Amino acid sequence: MLLRDNIYDRLRTDILSCQLAPGDDMREQELAERYRVSRQPVREALARLAREHLVTVTPRQGYRVNPISLADARDLLRFRLALEPACVAEAINNASDDVLKTLDQFRRFSGDHEAFIAYNRAFHTALAHASGNRRMAGALCDLIGQADRLVRVSLANVRGHDPKKLVAEHTALIEAMQRRDRRAAARIIKSHITQTEKRVLPALRRNAVIVEGRDA
Repeated sequence: MLLRDNIYDRLRTDILSCQLAPGDDMREQELAERYRVSRQPVREALARLAREHLVTVTPRQGYRVNPISLADARDLLRFRLALEPACVAEAINNASDDVLKTLDQFRRFSGDHEAFIAYNRAFHTALAHASGNRRMAGALCDLIGQADRLVRVSLANVRGHDPKKLVAEHTALIEAMQRRDRRAAARIIKSHITQTEKRVLPALRRNAVIVEGRDA
């Protein structure tokens, strides 16, 4: 992997995991020291992240991690609502029984909030790859990664957050997929994402790093 791609990946991961939180100011020299590289690959990575609307360039001042806008959060979840059911349908149509059997590992979960975020990301990433469609899986995995930031920022403010309920929804989806029940699987995944939107957006409104409009 080229150095500039490595720094881009690390910086993007730090933003999506909220190690660099929404609203944080950043300077090239500080980031270069953080990642132990020169300023050039940092500058190139920041330019790419600006095109993805994850950072804002402030002339003569540096960079800032973009706040999460409610409009962008809604757009992300609606895009996922369009894409993830299609990935599930592809998996039901094309994945082998062995591939669908590997989803059984997600029938159980135990741990704290951080562990749940990792578990949830791994489950939805597995659904994406089970589709066997590399382009669809790539697009969905990108959405899942960006959704991590929404989950981290909103989780403390989600009312009625119950990991057991979400794991039960995952289990119901796994069972429908393993039965090759397209109609049931479509209903479950659409309901799952819709309920996520209903939980996350109100929680985001209660967080100080959220803005009503779109990111810069």
